[in-house]
Amino acid sequence: MRVIVVGAGVVGTMHAWHAVQRGHEVVHLEREAEARGASVRNFGLVWVGGRAGGAELDTALRARELWEEIGAAVSGLGFRGNGSLTLVTNEAELAVARAAAEGPEAARRGFELLGTAEVRALEPALRGTFLGALRCGRDAAVEPRTAQRVLKAELLTSGRYTFLGGREVREVVGERAVRDDRGDVHHGDAVVLCTGAWLGGLVKELAPELPVRRVRLQMMQTGPLGERLASSVADADSFRYYPAYGGAALDAMAAAQAQPPVAAEHGMQLLMVQRADGGLTIGDTHEYETPFAFDVDEAPYRHLAAVAESFLGRPLPAVRRRWAGVYAQCLESGRVVHREQVREGVWLVTGPGGRGMTCSPAIAETTANELGW
Repeated sequence: MRVIVVGAGVVGTMHAWHAVQRGHEVVHLEREAEARGASVRNFGLVWVGGRAGGAELDTALRARELWEEIGAAVSGLGFRGNGSLTLVTNEAELAVARAAAEGPEAARRGFELLGTAEVRALEPALRGTFLGALRCGRDAAVEPRTAQRVLKAELLTSGRYTFLGGREVREVVGERAVRDDRGDVHHGDAVVLCTGAWLGGLVKELAPELPVRRVRLQMMQTGPLGERLASSVADADSFRYYPAYGGAALDAMAAAQAQPPVAAEHGMQLLMVQRADGGLTIGDTHEYETPFAFDVDEAPYRHLAAVAESFLGRPLPAVRRRWAGVYAQCLESGRVVHREQVREGVWLVTGPGGRGMTCSPAIAETTANELGW
């Protein structure tokens, strides 16, 4: 079988990966020289703990297994099963963490409640002020800036993979073929469009009523911390954001403490992950109303830095980079991804939202299974 994959972000790359692993030939087209969208502008988190129960959690857990398998085969991916700590600072936040740790799905998610001393024994770099943490042992991480590049290099060794960068697909031609902006036509037995947040042009033509929205976020990267922080770190605002948390404890927390105005205005939570070079990726914000701003807002960065420093008990290293990114998110709550046949033999796969890095291996595996690869 010959598979045409359009889009070289993590979702497209994982579709190419599964096709090649199953013995098929892949032609992979990307409109940039290499992926430049949300797939390289994120935390690299394989985030299981916060996922909604049901299909979303099932997908995340399967993806976690696949990430570990792929990470063992491709060492440069930087996969590590580092787990996460959602730090809590008062009794209301602690109650939410305790409810999650005692909930019916706690074992599947790898939840456990840690006290302050246990957190510091696990992560000595966390010397700030907190009462404890909800630990998720299932969470993991990869290196987002290089993951697609490393996977592409591995795919090229198969002899069944062709990567064509700088090729924007403009048209679906007949059945199972696309024409790029150089006029070249690429024929296959299946075409999978994984175009990320690019929802205009050909995508709009093929799926004019697409149930997907675009979401903008801001993030930053520091220089090396100078010490190890293995676990990914979140603050209790993540309880408000992720669907795994709810019930009376979360309602009580929301009633007891409003978010700081800047965090509420920008839909914020703290997420912090140490990179392979020792720096910290820190974010993030969520903006849903278009048109999005073309610049970044400094107030959220100040808030994120203050929260991070309160947990570390020390100033952050100098910030080296700030950026914004945009991803595509399904409008239907709890829906992991939008997968639609838009022409005979042509499928559109989009809208995983902030779950893209986490769930992409399982999303692509499902596509491969459904299409009979």
